Amino acid sequence: MFVENVLTEVKGKAALVAMDRTGSITLQRLLPLSSPDQVGAVLAELGGESGSEFKTVSCDRCGGHVVESAVRQMSRMESSQKESSATTEEEEESCGVLEAQVLSLSQVVRDNSAEFIKHVHGSHVVRTLLHVLAGCLGPPRTEARPGAKERNVAPQLTDFEIPTSFWYELKSLTESLMDNINLSVTDAVASAVFQTMLTACHRKRPKLCKQLLKLIVEYMTSRNAAPGVSPLLVFLKDQASSRLIETIIQLSHKSLLRDLYKNHLKGQLVDLALHPIANFPIQRLTAASAKYKLFLRLFDELIQGVEAILATGHMGVIVQLAESCAESEKEKQEELMQCLLRAFHCAEPGSRHVSCLPLFMSLLTYEVYYHSDTAEGTTQPEVPLSSICYHGSRLVQALARFKERSLLLSSLRTLTPADLLTLASDPSGSHVLQALITTSSDKGRGKILKRLEGQYVQMACSRLGSRVLEAVWNSASVSQRQSIAQELG
Repeated sequence: MFVENVLTEVKGKAALVAMDRTGSITLQRLLPLSSPDQVGAVLAELGGESGSEFKTVSCDRCGGHVVESAVRQMSRMESSQKESSATTEEEEESCGVLEAQVLSLSQVVRDNSAEFIKHVHGSHVVRTLLHVLAGCLGPPRTEARPGAKERNVAPQLTDFEIPTSFWYELKSLTESLMDNINLSVTDAVASAVFQTMLTACHRKRPKLCKQLLKLIVEYMTSRNAAPGVSPLLVFLKDQASSRLIETIIQLSHKSLLRDLYKNHLKGQLVDLALHPIANFPIQRLTAASAKYKLFLRLFDELIQGVEAILATGHMGVIVQLAESCAESEKEKQEELMQCLLRAFHCAEPGSRHVSCLPLFMSLLTYEVYYHSDTAEGTTQPEVPLSSICYHGSRLVQALARFKERSLLLSSLRTLTPADLLTLASDPSGSHVLQALITTSSDKGRGKILKRLEGQYVQMACSRLGSRVLEAVWNSASVSQRQSIAQELG
């Protein structure tokens, strides 16, 4: 009743209310509570008689959110119909009203696609529309917490049934967007729309996605560049187009990845890995090729520039190289480990091997970490564990999945109980300790736990250490659990 009353008051001035900040927020909250008929009526008013008004409202900073919220309600149609076992003709008709308005909005977007995909607010409406036409939705933008850290994780998408008309409309909309493919590589806002298009199609329309990937790559590789230089190398170093290339690489099939490397990237990987922008697509390529033989060629090329990449600070490339080795190529694991030992100056003399864990976690060379100027040294200075960093932690976690990890475990066993407590209580270090203990054999785990004796109470009282202790307990043998329980008791 409340929703109906409010929407009755809005009738006749929906566009005005939607483009008002307070009115926009109110409508966004009410639409998920409204019936399909009510949502369709709001959209119909926002679009006007011919739907021409959709462009004005969608490209407004407040109105765009309302249009998105209304379009998203299509995902509720299937569940609402299932709840009532007998769907009346009236209910079907109300769903049809909303469906018709979504199609009307899509028609307006197709007619004005260049303006929509370049517009900072209108582009979000297009991205939501692509998801809805494909039949998958992520969380609404309004639920994002201000100031919250953005994580490099794709939003969780939820699938839902779509009307047959949406199946054909998605194909038409993608064709219209592809007419403006030039914008995808020059405009960052338009690039984001193309990324959404590819992601949604990859999930729900794989064949269509394959066609789109091929067309976009053909466009990028056909542009004019310097003689003997692939135009793709220019796009890889551009902020807008590199993001699109990352998405293309993540969604590409084996033959396309092989073609990209063979015809455009071969011999250029180290230079690209050193570039402040192009190194990110190289990380995606290293991850995507992990399960193919192509990874062996990438590895052989990138391993030549490990020290230079480390010096530049592009640790994401090194971490991804280690993770891909851990995932598939056991034959390359030893080569990477030896390369890292040389890069951190702990390969020679052999006595420095036991220092590798603190060096990898801190991403510091032997001389810097131990404040040593001498190349040789019979005794290793004692330095309290410190400077554990995020990428160092990620690197060691990847190395902990290698078949041969005796060097890491030997280095871990040389840490003092105080250092182990520091490691367990550190935001990044705690993940390292957990990974090394839980992947060890019973015998190896017993040696580590022996050194942790006397620290369990302090670990249990630590926010991070308690999680490590819980993971250790779950992977421990009966006798090891008895020892831990005795100390905590």
